[in-house]
Amino acid sequence: MEVDLIFKIAAVGILVAVLNQLLVRSGREEQAMMTTLAGLIVVMMLIVQKISELFALIQHVFDF
Repeated sequence: MEVDLIFKIAAVGILVAVLNQLLVRSGREEQAMMTTLAGLIVVMMLIVQKISELFALIQHVFDF
């Protein structure tokens, strides 16, 4: 596994956590929830891309 992917996920998590705390403390819970969902979607897209690359590699190795 690439270390860059782990750092990207950690950076998104830290950014979302900080934004979430700022928004909750200012009384904007709905925007905080949307920020959390957006961060989750970004991380899921990163993971789906890597899974897609894995399946392409498996397909290439076994020549399907």
